[in-house]
Amino acid sequence: MKNLIVANWKMNPNSQKEAKEIFDAIREGVRGLKSEVVVCPPSVYLYASIFGEGVVAMGAQNIYFEDKGAFTGEISALMLKDLGVTYTIIGHSERRKYFGETDETVNKKIKKALETGIKVIICIGETAEERDAGKKNEVLERQIKQGLAGITDLTNINIAYEPVWAIGTGNNCDVAEAKEAINFIKSVIGSTTVGSVVPENFRVLYGGSVKSENSGSYIKEAGANGLLVGGASLKADEFVKIVQSAE
Repeated sequence: MKNLIVANWKMNPNSQKEAKEIFDAIREGVRGLKSEVVVCPPSVYLYASIFGEGVVAMGAQNIYFEDKGAFTGEISALMLKDLGVTYTIIGHSERRKYFGETDETVNKKIKKALETGIKVIICIGETAEERDAGKKNEVLERQIKQGLAGITDLTNINIAYEPVWAIGTGNNCDVAEAKEAINFIKSVIGSTTVGSVVPENFRVLYGGSVKSENSGSYIKEAGANGLLVGGASLKADEFVKIVQSAE
């Protein structure tokens, strides 16, 4: 099973020129490596003249659950599919915190993405308050079960464990704690989807202040099947080192 390494550029960079420079450097740097690499830029950069040849897959940072209509500012799965997008992030903690995304809307978006043939990276994770209150597993289980409600085939689904308190803070999640969370997520998937299609290569990724100094340990020691990388993915050399650490 290939590791899945995903670059989430968030609302960066500020120009097409810089986006293409970063992407080209990443593409050349990961050429020939074994991991599956996906870059998720802002939607305005999701077109072929930026991304060129398909060494690296294109991913979206968000998706809407309707095909078309009066939904100002949203982007449909069909639009993304037409641009050649093969992956989408759904339910990132920033979407949940700043844009009111819920487990219910996450579920709708997952269903629409799968229906359209776009692979999904579902983000789940607990806040510092939930962790301190001993509710981490309760939160993760709820997000998994409600996010996957009514979905019986997990072939094109990946889950990214991103402890909210670690995202963009530099407060790395301890490898042992990450391993515990990853194992718990896999156990919930196993118990929740009895009778469903769970592929042997079902992947659980880790995200949250990932950098080249710690990335390899999350895969080789914590058992993650890939990484969701935020700020570090905007530095091509650093992101390439992260991909290399998964080899």
